Amino acid sequence: MEDADLNALTAKIDQLIRLAERLRTENHQLRSSERQWREERARLIEQNELARHTVESMISRLKALEQDS
Repeated sequence: MEDADLNALTAKIDQLIRLAERLRTENHQLRSSERQWREERARLIEQNELARHTVESMISRLKALEQDS
């Protein structure tokens, strides 16, 4: 193999290593972001369920008051 071919191959390998490192970093950031979104989603679902339960309870009390009148 000639020096030019060897240098080109070395450059290509270096480029691929940099790409792999960049993709690894990006993947880590995306996974972290996904984890945060999932945590927020779970929190919002819980808040929604609490609000729904509160509203249903209020409706039940209003119906009971209406029937007592």
